[in-house]
Parts: sequence; structure tokens; C-alpha cells
Amino acid sequence: MNESVYDDLALEQIAKTRFGLPIEIDHVIVRGIPVSRVATATLFLTTKKQLLLYVSGSSKLLFSDVKKIVSRMGLTAELYLPPKGQPHYFDDIGRTKFSKVFPGRTNPNASDLQYYRTLAPYNPALIQIAEVKTGEIKQFDTDAKGQWRTAAKFAYRRIKTI
Repeated sequence: MNESVYDDLALEQIAKTRFGLPIEIDHVIVRGIPVSRVATATLFLTTKKQLLLYVSGSSKLLFSDVKKIVSRMGLTAELYLPPKGQPHYFDDIGRTKFSKVFPGRTNPNASDLQYYRTLAPYNPALIQIAEVKTGEIKQFDTDAKGQWRTAAKFAYRRIKTI
């Protein structure tokens, strides 16, 4: 059988168990491309025409690392999905890190937590993509100029409906 079918099933299972998002993969745009020295990414469309990016790495990835990867791939993120059962995951971690640095301050506001949210561990990561900026999906390549080269051409822009 085709190995990609097993990869798709595994990805669907990870999305359901780790992120609480039941999905069905319709089409994989890029599979297992390098996005850093230690991380790979898979970009796929669901049957509901949502574009999702799955990033996993062999070492620790922070929320800030994942945000940088999404940007350098030429994508615009709509939603960073938190782990299943933890809807305020990034804020909770940010609040904890903030209180370690500033133990006397209570009730930090959103602007206080903006930096500390980015310190949350986020491996694996599942991101809902709003658009592919230039119609090209980039991948990490140490030999390329700027260390990023085109992996695939794909046009996508999500139009919000009410």
C-alpha cells in the first residue's frame, strides 16, 4: 500500500487526540518538508477546504519558533490551535512565566503577556492557515540564498463568511 495513506491517517489521529480537531485530509500540498534544522512540516487541505499546517520537531520548539516558521514559509496564520482541553494554553503559560519574572505583580494585562506567551512549548504544532502570501510555499535549505527556497506553488486565501 501507499505510505502516504498511513501518514494521512496518523496525521488525522494526531489532530484528533492532541488538538481535539476531528479532520479528514483531502489533499496534501507538501509532506515532511524541512522548516528548520530540527523540524519538518506538512501542509494539507481538509475535506472542508481548510488549509492546515502541522509542524513537528526532534527537539524543543517554542510558540515563537513556530510563528517564525509560519512566516518564513510564506504563510499567514489564522489560528494556532492549543493542545486539547487547554483553550487558554498560551495565556496560562505566559502568565506563569510572567509571574516568575515579576513575582510582585498581579493581574497582568494582554500587552504584559504578549512576549511571555511566545515562550510556551509548542511541539507538535497545528496551525490553521488564512492565506499563502505570494503563491509559493517555502522550505528551509541551507544551500539556498537566504536559506529558504520554493517547495511548491499553491494559491489559497480564506474568505471569511458570516
